[in-house]
Amino acid sequence: MSLATIFGTNLRHHRKAKHLTQAQLAEKASLSTEMVSKIERGIAAPSFTTVEKLSEILDVPEVVFFGVGLIVTTDSERTRILSKIQTKLSRLNEDQLVRADRLLGALTD
Repeated sequence: MSLATIFGTNLRHHRKAKHLTQAQLAEKASLSTEMVSKIERGIAAPSFTTVEKLSEILDVPEVVFFGVGLIVTTDSERTRILSKIQTKLSRLNEDQLVRADRLLGALTD
């Protein structure tokens, strides 16, 4: 998974955690909605200034967007699957996350 994809996934997660739409975040950060969408999909990279703005708006340290603290030790099939699941989960709304949590709980209990 590329750094741009990790950044975008983490940005999406924190935006949704603050109950902001892409349009609302874009307005607050003086970006276009299209640019926020591209950043979240990992096809555009924000400037340092934009990273700082996003951090301030979402009230998180800049490093959280870059996946600092995540441990990825190998390029194994397990790592690829976990990354894929993380990306999918970050796209869910709150109700969907609750359902996913219940499903995972039932699967792992």
